[in-house]
Amino acid sequence: MAGRNDTRWCASAFPALYADRVWLCVIVLALITGVNLYGVAESAKVMIVPTVVFVVAVFAVIVVGLLRAHPATAPSHPAASAASGVGVLLLLRAFASGCSALTGVEAIANAVPTFRSPRVKRAQRTEVALGALLGAMLLGLSLLIRKFHVAPNSTKTVLAQLTDASFGHNAGFYVVQFATMVLLALAANTSFGGMPVLTSLLARDHNLPHVFWLRADRQVYRHGVMVLSGAALVLLIGAEGDTQALVPFFAIGVFIGFTISQIGMVRHWYIEQGAGWRGRAALNALGAALTTVALAIELVAKFGEGGWLVFLTVALLVAVFEWVNRTYRRIGAGLRVGEVPGPPGEHRSLVIVPVGAVNLLTQQAISAALSLGDEVRAVTVVHPDDQDAKSADEVRDAWNAWHPNVPLTVPSSRTRSLTRPIVDHLRAVQAATEHDRLVVLIPEMQLPHVWLRLLQNQRGAVLDRAIRRYTDAVICRLRFHIDVPR
Repeated sequence: MAGRNDTRWCASAFPALYADRVWLCVIVLALITGVNLYGVAESAKVMIVPTVVFVVAVFAVIVVGLLRAHPATAPSHPAASAASGVGVLLLLRAFASGCSALTGVEAIANAVPTFRSPRVKRAQRTEVALGALLGAMLLGLSLLIRKFHVAPNSTKTVLAQLTDASFGHNAGFYVVQFATMVLLALAANTSFGGMPVLTSLLARDHNLPHVFWLRADRQVYRHGVMVLSGAALVLLIGAEGDTQALVPFFAIGVFIGFTISQIGMVRHWYIEQGAGWRGRAALNALGAALTTVALAIELVAKFGEGGWLVFLTVALLVAVFEWVNRTYRRIGAGLRVGEVPGPPGEHRSLVIVPVGAVNLLTQQAISAALSLGDEVRAVTVVHPDDQDAKSADEVRDAWNAWHPNVPLTVPSSRTRSLTRPIVDHLRAVQAATEHDRLVVLIPEMQLPHVWLRLLQNQRGAVLDRAIRRYTDAVICRLRFHIDVPR
């Protein structure tokens, strides 16, 4: 999230929008989430044009600015700082902020599997090209800052001031600001491309729920995308749209990851000990030392700005991962994973079907139950105090008229409870029956449209929860397609 302060770029061009920065952030987040939910390849294609426009625009600002003898629009200078010199603490804070701004170049290394073959060489050339572009833009903008004496401003970015000085406040200025805003908004796509993959790997290793391991049709880890989007929304609202306030959280977390990954690579080379492993291990050890120094400086410089929350969050996440992993180990022990089970055997099953009335859904449910068990029984609940409901005799008469050759039990409930009479009936049957297994088949309608499903009474879900909580019966919820005539 470092450097992704896209609302300030928008406010630099349109100062009146600064008060609506939270809504702007939420809108941008919604757009990025939608693109990533649509598909991985599609999200990458969206970034191509804004990236090219931004690079061309920045180099145009640099070239035009270097050719100008005087700025087209003089930059506004804030009040002078009280500091008369550059101290060690100021240098350390500048170093920490610079390190924060450099994060993001690791995205290419993370995306090596998505390159075409030869993947490594293509990724290396891309990384070199990125470094060259960043270096050229940094040097060019630094020269312009010195030439035009541009200073930081709380409401107008440095690049906006440089664009004003090079082009003037005209159409070119707005093109640069819009391109920068779009690019910085899309830069959040790096996180959306990385975190869902990370959560899928954690889920694969049983450190997160396995649902994060599932991919949608367009190769999207949707659950990871949605969790990341929700976390980002909370952070944006908490920071009141000022993403600069989130830089300490981002930078410290990133350098924790950098340090751990470098140490892990040292361990990897030491275990493998292939050709030239000592040089590779030394290079990764040097990287671990540098990132550790950067992490220490970031922590000292940003601790009071909320950096301590990162360590607390990391500790909580590790505790959650350990708990999930331990739970999956217990589940695996319960399933006897790794052991060869005994031979399958036949079990006599009694299937009980809760029904509401004699209709097509009941007919399909009884038909399915007859193919599942050795014996099938139906149960329905009547409410004697409900004058609008059918009596027990009326329910039995309708059942006998249909004559499905399946016995029907009609318990009554004066409290108009649906679950308690059925649970009591199941307990009584389970205590008296000679069957090996009791199965409860809960029929539900599968209606053709979502808006039609909103009209359903959710009776199946209510029964499911009650039966799971109070009995040991096997629950089978079957959804039958029902055609609704127009």
